Amino acid sequence: MRILFLCVANSARSQMAEGLARQLLHPSEVFSAGSRPSRVNPYAIEAMREVGIDITGHRSKSVSEIDPTEIDLVVTLCAEEVCPVLPGRVRRLHWPIDDPASEDPALAPEQLLGRFRTAREAIRARLMALKQELTAS
Repeated sequence: MRILFLCVANSARSQMAEGLARQLLHPSEVFSAGSRPSRVNPYAIEAMREVGIDITGHRSKSVSEIDPTEIDLVVTLCAEEVCPVLPGRVRRLHWPIDDPASEDPALAPEQLLGRFRTAREAIRARLMALKQELTAS
């Protein structure tokens, strides 16, 4: 099974999903990308480090780098923003998870990290359900 996690910047949600899925859905091949890639968010790196997953080697990638014929399942993680689309005939899931990143200067670093922890745990819960579904089929 080859799984692609998509969001806009490929900096937080999809990166965390990729890291978690590599651990939880092994031996599936797991990728992530975005429609407007930027950089992996340091808070995503920290939130994942807290659960023993190192994503420091990840890089933000464009959806245009992905060959749709090599993907079995696409999971979009956008909530209020417009999600990127991977063309082709592929199974699709949509997990609307709020973007934990924020430019709000009123948010303290610990509050921002809390938002990333919340997103991480929401993704983990959905991945656990997906794992059950995949092992049952």
